[in-house]
Amino acid sequence: MKPHQIVLVIALVALSSPSLFAEDANQFFRQGKVLESLGFKSEILGRDVNYSIYLPPDYDTSVRQYPVVYLLHGATDNETAWVQFGEVDKTADRAIASRQIPSMIIVMPAAGLTWYINDYQNKVRYEDMFIDEFIPYIDKHYRTRPQKEYRGISGLSMGGYGALIMSMRHPDLFTACAAFSAGVHTDEQWIARNFKEYNLADVYGPLPADQSRLTDHYKKYNPIHQAKTLPVETLKSVHWYLDCGDDDFLYKGNSALYIALREHNIPIEYRVRNGGHEWSYWRTGIVDGLKFIGDNFHR
Repeated sequence: MKPHQIVLVIALVALSSPSLFAEDANQFFRQGKVLESLGFKSEILGRDVNYSIYLPPDYDTSVRQYPVVYLLHGATDNETAWVQFGEVDKTADRAIASRQIPSMIIVMPAAGLTWYINDYQNKVRYEDMFIDEFIPYIDKHYRTRPQKEYRGISGLSMGGYGALIMSMRHPDLFTACAAFSAGVHTDEQWIARNFKEYNLADVYGPLPADQSRLTDHYKKYNPIHQAKTLPVETLKSVHWYLDCGDDDFLYKGNSALYIALREHNIPIEYRVRNGGHEWSYWRTGIVDGLKFIGDNFHR
């Protein structure tokens, strides 16, 4: 048999055996590119802000523009966490190859322990930096589709909280939000929270464990309060996805947020899976979050 005939036979066998073809294909995904710990100079914060970025497999070989997902890390992590521990680049590669999600850019900024908001003294203005400087910077330096309908946001824990707050306070910028194990608290939990943890006193104020903690600053940055007070049409302008494990210590706040949105007839996808506050939970769930956001990029 001649060499070209052998090649033809192999191709025909592969095509006639879908499962074998699929298994082999898993080894030959086109890989996107990850650029880690790049620097962006913020005038608002007066310092550099690091970020990592995932560029889809066809980014370097096309001239097209891409939708964007901002993917936020949790407390004590940084801009490398979603790649290092979450393997989001590998998840995106597989999901793009199987057409579960569209080709997209994923941006992962560092936030320290800012909780992605402006602090109570308005000295560390992370929210302002993110909205007024960082998103325009990404749109300028990468081939993004800069319209709301092609921009989503997601995150875990502190980053899930940040994704919710950014979407609620700036619904004109995001078409969809997928929050995992979001750091959302009821008023009762907030009063009892240890403010010595995770920089909470610096962000929200060094307040005693009583009703005085329920400040206007807290309320405007609390997703449950926002769900109860924002105009219904404002909340409906964003597509919501919430996911929190059945063993996660944040189950009460996430459930309360879901109830608050549903009581105002706000459509929301809510997932409770087996698991706790851990990377194995987020690693296995992020593909569904990206799919939810990606579905909203389609017309």
